[in-house]
Amino acid sequence: MAAHILSRLFSLRPSAVDAQLLAFHPRAGLSGLSRFGVEFLYFGMKEARACLFVGLFFAAVFSVPRAGLWGIPRYDVLLVVALAIQGWMMWARLETRDELKAITLFHVVGFALEVFKTSGSIQSWSYPDPAYTKLFGVPLFVGFMYAAVGSYIIQAWRLFDLRVIHHPPHWMGVVIALLIYVNFFTHHYIGDYRWNVAACALGLYARSTVIFRPLDVERRMPLLLAFVLIGFFIWLAENISTFFGIWKYPNQLGAWSMVHVGKWSSWSLLVVMIFTMIVNLKHIKVRIHVPA
Repeated sequence: MAAHILSRLFSLRPSAVDAQLLAFHPRAGLSGLSRFGVEFLYFGMKEARACLFVGLFFAAVFSVPRAGLWGIPRYDVLLVVALAIQGWMMWARLETRDELKAITLFHVVGFALEVFKTSGSIQSWSYPDPAYTKLFGVPLFVGFMYAAVGSYIIQAWRLFDLRVIHHPPHWMGVVIALLIYVNFFTHHYIGDYRWNVAACALGLYARSTVIFRPLDVERRMPLLLAFVLIGFFIWLAENISTFFGIWKYPNQLGAWSMVHVGKWSSWSLLVVMIFTMIVNLKHIKVRIHVPA
């Protein structure tokens, strides 16, 4: 059965794959191990599809040599690749204009943080390789790494028909998201209040549950667990990226070492911030389109 499902999907056009994954067909006959196997397969396929931009982009990150290609510096090649992937996803109708607008917002927010973190007085990390497309010392492709996180959440939201119950008031989520973002800047001057903000987020989202549909039955997961899991996988990707020298922390200039596990918490908080942005963009859109 699994081989049949995969062969059928691989024979479809990209947009038709989405339609197939989103199609709702009750499977009352599935039970026990058969249901677990098919549902797990669909969960994996939807996760892989949601990670399409992430996967293609980081495949380029790991495959483009440090010396670049055809005389073009590596960072510039990665920018061209990221733009090409984004353009192809729009052309193939794997991404909507609204999704592109949201991803552009994540790009801007992430790039602003990168400019600050790599500035002369801070230098939390650095981009050592030369590039024509550096702005304030930061390669322009870097914003796509933050956009990739947003892209994953947006795509997963649609593919899994995601809903959140017991979501806190939207204005409270916005306040927490702003505190998370501001702390990334201010902890260099007035102390790191990461754990204080994390405790507030923990209390705010303690009752929140994400409902998702891998196949035909809705499943549940604590929203906080989703934040932590996504943050963990970003931390793993960061370790791989620094190993390949895409950027380096001060303690990695002499020889590579694992990124401190404390960064896992930073990435999880960043996921909270991006999730809040997506939720509020969806909330605003619904309010605009609902007649008074």
